[in-house]
This record gives sequence, structure tokens and C-alpha cells, in this order.
Amino acid sequence: MSDYQLDDELRDALREVTNVAMGRAADLLARLLDTYVVLPIPVVNLLERSELNMALSSLRSVSSVSAVCQGFVGSRISGEALLIFNDTSFADIAELTSYSGDVTPEIELELLMDIANILIGACLKGLAEQLDLTFSQGQPVLLGQHVNIEDLVRNSSSGWQRALTVEIPYRLEGHSVDCDLLLLFTEDSINVLENKIHYLME
Repeated sequence: MSDYQLDDELRDALREVTNVAMGRAADLLARLLDTYVVLPIPVVNLLERSELNMALSSLRSVSSVSAVCQGFVGSRISGEALLIFNDTSFADIAELTSYSGDVTPEIELELLMDIANILIGACLKGLAEQLDLTFSQGQPVLLGQHVNIEDLVRNSSSGWQRALTVEIPYRLEGHSVDCDLLLLFTEDSINVLENKIHYLME
């Protein structure tokens, strides 16, 4: 599998399927926060672990981030979802959720977990429904608060070295809220995922 190359057909099909799933997640977030969610086209790549921090386009120049990781598995497809927030986002998120107190690290963590549950859960559900499978999700785990991207990738406990990645940058219009949802599928999952997507597209 180490010599596997991502073909354009699979890349385009996975992008299309993800588009539908991320739209559902964005709709839930928009209704929760009563604001418009800007959605670019998802970015699909086959990446080495060392390349991950370079792939985070919307957060590449950010000095400090906070992130949650949640594993998922189903029908011989496994991976993890990372939700990575620009740390400047939390004041705006607190305002949008009508929280009026001090935004302490504990409150930031609560906001991070709440939004992670919405975006990761809805996105995985949207993918699973289209591909006719069911994902079991692990408990969300805090990867770090107020750390840089390099430390975040280094601190990740999972053992993958190469993964099929889908990057979904979310931005709230008119607010300083930027986050990246990253879906990382293990190498062992790629053939199964490819078969599922080809069957869907026939």
C-alpha cells in the first residue's frame, strides 16, 4: 500500500461525497450560532505524517491553535477526525453562543468540545449515509490548547505514518472564527473506501 497513488477519479468522487457531508454539518453549526458558514471546496490528499502541518491551509500562519481528536471505525474503514481551531476564534464563538462571562481555558475547552461534537458527528454521519455504512465513534480527546501546529501533530498519539486526508476549512462570515476539520483515513482503509465510492458513483 505504501506505493499507492491517489487517482483523480477517487479524489474527485471523495470531494463530492464530502461536500454533501460537510454541508450538513455547516447547516447545523449555522443554525446553532445563527450565522452564515463559508464553505470552500474540501481538499483531498494522500499525506505523510510529516506533511500534515503543511496541509492546514487556513491555519498555516497561525501561531497558536487548540484541537480535539476523535477516532472512528466501521465496515473495515478506520481513521480519526481532527478539529483544529485558531485560538483567536474563542471570543467570537463565546459571543455567538451568548456566553457573557470570562472566556477561561475551561470555557474554551467546553466550546471546542461542543463544536467538535456537531461538526465531526454530522460530517461522519453524512459520509456514512452516502456510503451505506455505519461509523462507531470513540470519545473525543483533547490534543492541546494554545499550542503550535508542529507540536499538535507531534503530540497526536495515533501511529499512522501515511493517510488519505480530507481537509475541510470552516469560516464564519463576519467573525474571526476559523477552524479546520481534518478526516484522516488509514492506508488500510483506502481500498475499501475506493470500492464504496465507485459503487456509489455507478
